[in-house]
Amino acid sequence: MYDERFPGLRRRGFLAATSGAAALALVGCGGSADPVASGGTPKRGGRLRAAFAGGGASETLDPHLANLFADVARAKALFDKLADYGADLSAEPRLAERWESNKTLDRWQVTLRKATFHDGSPVTAKDVLYSYRRIADPKQAFRAKASLEPIDLDASRATGERSIEFVLKRPTAEFPNVLAAFGAYVVPENATEFDDRPIGSGPFRFVSFAPGRSAVFRRHDAYWDGAPLLDEIEFVVANEESARVGALLGGQVEYAHELNPTTARAHEGGGQIEIVRLRNSAMQAFCMKTDRAPFDDKRVREAFFLIADRQELVDGALSGAGEVGNDLFGKGYEYYAADLPQRTQDLDRARALLKQAGAEKLKVTLDTSAVAAGFTEAAGIFRDQAAKAGVTIDVKTGSKDSYWSDILDGGTLCCYRSGAMPIEAHFSQRLLTDSTTNATKWHHKDFDALYQQAQSTHDKTERAAVYQRMQRRLYAEGGFLVWGFADWIIGTARRVRGVETKAPANTLDWARFDRVWLA
Repeated sequence: MYDERFPGLRRRGFLAATSGAAALALVGCGGSADPVASGGTPKRGGRLRAAFAGGGASETLDPHLANLFADVARAKALFDKLADYGADLSAEPRLAERWESNKTLDRWQVTLRKATFHDGSPVTAKDVLYSYRRIADPKQAFRAKASLEPIDLDASRATGERSIEFVLKRPTAEFPNVLAAFGAYVVPENATEFDDRPIGSGPFRFVSFAPGRSAVFRRHDAYWDGAPLLDEIEFVVANEESARVGALLGGQVEYAHELNPTTARAHEGGGQIEIVRLRNSAMQAFCMKTDRAPFDDKRVREAFFLIADRQELVDGALSGAGEVGNDLFGKGYEYYAADLPQRTQDLDRARALLKQAGAEKLKVTLDTSAVAAGFTEAAGIFRDQAAKAGVTIDVKTGSKDSYWSDILDGGTLCCYRSGAMPIEAHFSQRLLTDSTTNATKWHHKDFDALYQQAQSTHDKTERAAVYQRMQRRLYAEGGFLVWGFADWIIGTARRVRGVETKAPANTLDWARFDRVWLA
């Protein structure tokens, strides 16, 4: 019941901490990171301890390998990108001061702002080009590789110490999204080792790192966007949600990432800690591998779309803290195909499709894990729903430490989720033939061609029409059964100020600790 990272959390203390007397005060999603609205004048100093689920002994501080939310939180504390996603998922300049394209959208000029690495050296165009070429190394599987694919890195060049001409392989209308891509961090030229003493340009400098346990970073006083108020930030690993909550209630951490809706609801009202709800922030899905039986038959995939009772999944797995999905990523985002009819459960049609596919008594394993809120609950609910259509689902609960690495290649059906990103980035990172995180094994050259057509289309209305075509295809026969969009729930100690309440997971202001302070 307690995490070894917090030896003080013995069972008696944990039960006392989670009793009804230890209740939460709800912060609505309309809050503000404004220091006055957050409770007074900002105060400098102190160490904030933030608890995240981690990846075990294999964890790394290499920002180009960042995959888990803990990885990204640590990476954004140490490093910067040229751009990042704002709360509305538009690209905002970061290390890039500005960008502009030529008329044909195949050459982009990027000017860097004046910024320094932690060792005092300036961030230059050479550092950016080195970083992007490292990410694009064909021998590696770095997260942002697919997003950087439009760039001809051999032809791109530094035109000054702080200016870069990016030459593209084809016109790319939304090139700023490439600069903001998940994992596209800038590191010093020739940097190869990151776990001993990494050098970045982010708001915090490296102090120590114990994989699977703790990372301590100290304020970078020369940070280009203003020195953080905190003296230090410590990221501690607590894979069990109960351990994160117990540590927060027990005063062992001041920030607990990713709480369950039931936990928040059970403790609301008393005011011991505060809750931030990032509304509809996380896509919740079942991921069907389209390259192997039984899901290489699109009739089986459609049958599974029709088996799902999405409202029951939202109510049961998310305790109602979210809204139903429609088998597409990015509900409410730009380009989302909102005009497609909301899919509902149709067991008769599902059984007919399975019969056509010769899969009337289908048996399939559903991989899940307690690695994310609602995963095991959703698996159990869907198993019961599938039984009504004559499908036997064997729920297999895997390790929290290795789940995310295992599911990308193994199995046939698994629980899946995603934080926020533009729909265009979801396509490029997960649904193109060469996407490095293509969990559904969706490999279709004609789909790739549509993506390239959209990116080459200057007119936004015409570009949106191509994205609509792509989404209609996924809606009909894709591998993501998107059943819901969950609120992202974070708990903080009452003395914590400056936590942004409107930033979906994966965006600039989510897990951003350079603006946080302790009252």
